[in-house]
Amino acid sequence: MTNPQSVAILGGGAWGTALASLAAANGHRVCVWWRRGSETLEAVLKGSQIILSAISMKGVADVASQVQSLKLSPETIFVTATKGLDPQTTSTPSQIWQKTFPHHPIVVLSGPNLSQEIQQELPAATVVASHNITAAELVQTVFSSNRFRVYTNTDPLGVELGGTVKNVIAIASGVCDGLRLGTNAKAALVTRGLTEMVRIGNIWGAKTETFYGLSGLGDLLATCNSSLSRNYQVGYQLADGKTLTEILANLQGTAEGVNTCQVLMQVAQKQHIAMPITEQVYHLIQGEITPQQALDELMLRNIKPE
Repeated sequence: MTNPQSVAILGGGAWGTALASLAAANGHRVCVWWRRGSETLEAVLKGSQIILSAISMKGVADVASQVQSLKLSPETIFVTATKGLDPQTTSTPSQIWQKTFPHHPIVVLSGPNLSQEIQQELPAATVVASHNITAAELVQTVFSSNRFRVYTNTDPLGVELGGTVKNVIAIASGVCDGLRLGTNAKAALVTRGLTEMVRIGNIWGAKTETFYGLSGLGDLLATCNSSLSRNYQVGYQLADGKTLTEILANLQGTAEGVNTCQVLMQVAQKQHIAMPITEQVYHLIQGEITPQQALDELMLRNIKPE
């Protein structure tokens, strides 16, 4: 094991708690901060060598600016484990952290990691990606164990976008299962969804091969096939005739795919990117079409080469 590190986890939800338990099990000093907790942000961050953010997308910019006002060691590594896009700027979480802390290493942690399974100590794997490979390797040793295998990667944007965009495909996948369309339809949807992820990723400067790894295809398969996924649940319940407002009111935690879908549509329209699945999910969550109409739109598009 590496020397014990002082790790601060921002966000006391299921994901933050799961990551905290992994680091603590490896003998690291772990403190968790959340908005409703009794400890101040300053007290939790004091002396931290690694600060991991597992807060929902809507809180990232605000918490980053709060952290900026505190005195940190110039060596501190930031890890982001949030999957989303900022609606105002279309920035990814790592871009927000990097802009706020331009001289600190930023590491992205993402993969097929349903937090409930990790809390049950079931085996899983993930990816930590950074332009600073030394920082990524340190984070790798902090979280790696015989039940959580951590790989490093040098394409943080690709790793982050894989985990972010697949949430929209997971909503579509939940609709597919909710309408009982069968295995053939689901396989087609997930495969074409991956094509959409690669397309937007390439335009933003991510590497194609990253999307065929754990943080792209791996996360896509996990999220599109599990009722533990909140995004999948949103789609499944929409197919069941529930309204989005009703679904979100009863959901434990945040389904980031809902906000991500809206941001992706802004980007796709502005840059003329073809994202047919994302577009139908967008119309569906806006309440403009029914799940059956969304399916018909996808099936009746102009025929073309794969």
